[in-house]
Amino acid sequence: MIRIAAFDVDGTLTRRDCVVPFIRQVAGTRPMVKQLALGARQSIPAVVRRDRDCLKALGAHAAFAGRDVAEVQQLADVFAADVFATGLRPDQWSAMSRHAAAGDQIVLVSASFEIYLRPLAELLGADDVLAVRLETDGDIFTGNLVGPNCRGPEKVRRLNEWLDEHHGGRANVHVTAYGDSAGDRELLLDSDTAVYVGSSSPAWLPASSR
Repeated sequence: MIRIAAFDVDGTLTRRDCVVPFIRQVAGTRPMVKQLALGARQSIPAVVRRDRDCLKALGAHAAFAGRDVAEVQQLADVFAADVFATGLRPDQWSAMSRHAAAGDQIVLVSASFEIYLRPLAELLGADDVLAVRLETDGDIFTGNLVGPNCRGPEKVRRLNEWLDEHHGGRANVHVTAYGDSAGDRELLLDSDTAVYVGSSSPAWLPASSR
């Protein structure tokens, strides 16, 4: 049976969040704060609700709308190289390397942006990336996201869609999933082998996976 290793990225494969640092690298902290302040009618309620999906959409629009795709991709390539050089968790990089040595296919399944995860995946030797995509209009970013944020149930939907396309469906593969937060809950529970790498195992995770 084909074996798949599905890795979350932020906090699982990396030492820290990647989304906010990349947004700051592209747009700068002060301009970002200014843009979000201008959209306070949306951003403040989203903060109060802890609505990660809305906040990501607002942050993406403020950071990327109207920017040249090639210029942002250059920044993304540099960002990915920095993460690879200094931002990986040694234990999870070792786990990924073991999967690669065993011939398993490796997929990054993440709420991070695809634009820097693609070059990171090349450095890691991962086979594919399922992540947050930025909409373009020709050579310019619109600031919108393509589809839902890739967290929670969307991670499972995206992975199963990928498995349908490449391996004839979920039933034909064994999935080992790695995650560190509630955003990975559905991915971990849907896997054949769940590896939780957060600081403390949550109650929803089966005891055999803790």
